[in-house]
Amino acid sequence: MSLSAYINGIGVLGPGLADWPRTAAVLCGRHLYRPAPTVLPMPTILAPAERRRVGRVVKLALCVGLEATAQAGENPVGLASVFSSSGGDGQNCHELCHALSLAGREISPTRFANSVHNAAAGYWSIGTGAVAESNVLCAFDASFTAGLLEALTQVVVDQVPVLLVAYDSEYPQPLHAKRPIPDAFGVALVLTPSRRESSLVRIDAELSSSVADRLEHPALEELRSTCPAARSLPLLRLLAAPAGGRAALDYLDASRVQVQVEPCA
Repeated sequence: MSLSAYINGIGVLGPGLADWPRTAAVLCGRHLYRPAPTVLPMPTILAPAERRRVGRVVKLALCVGLEATAQAGENPVGLASVFSSSGGDGQNCHELCHALSLAGREISPTRFANSVHNAAAGYWSIGTGAVAESNVLCAFDASFTAGLLEALTQVVVDQVPVLLVAYDSEYPQPLHAKRPIPDAFGVALVLTPSRRESSLVRIDAELSSSVADRLEHPALEELRSTCPAARSLPLLRLLAAPAGGRAALDYLDASRVQVQVEPCA
């Protein structure tokens, strides 16, 4: 079975990838890729007190979500959403573990509130006023592709636009030794059931036994293989290509997801 939709907006933020236009220029070969630490902007859609409380994954998710919805010309208020992350906020997890290792075992209420897996989705709702359905997923290294399938399913079944936001951030040591995600990386897509004036491409996805696509650039391939949200890079490369094309995305041990991209222009 194939799932089909139109992509109307894209948001990206990661190491050396400051936004979608600059990411597209790298992936289609117009610009060289220069790895650099991810710079997370302050989420200005939140009140000052809330801005001070949020962690890296919330800043990341809000940033890419806002870029994608702005490009699509979509009002987030009525936009259904899917948020997908392999592990949530690594820094916050580290701080909670550290607090529990101390004699007092006192946990900050703010740390606890930000430890839930749906924290980014909650702050998205607070900041944008979004009231539509929101689903939050975790599928370890398959989290991006699981989120993509969930978003496409909602688009096809419910015939409504859906925002997909996939994001991950690094863990400090000693957790980093067991989960070596190198840096923060996030991607967002606005998907619609029918073609619009703002539509960029049509995407068709189905399960496949094909070998997952790799990237030729060593640094980009390392990012793809070590950061679950960056498993989106072969798809993003197709979105950056004038002619579109086909790619197999990492998913489960027994299956991948084949995506076909056809430009609307």
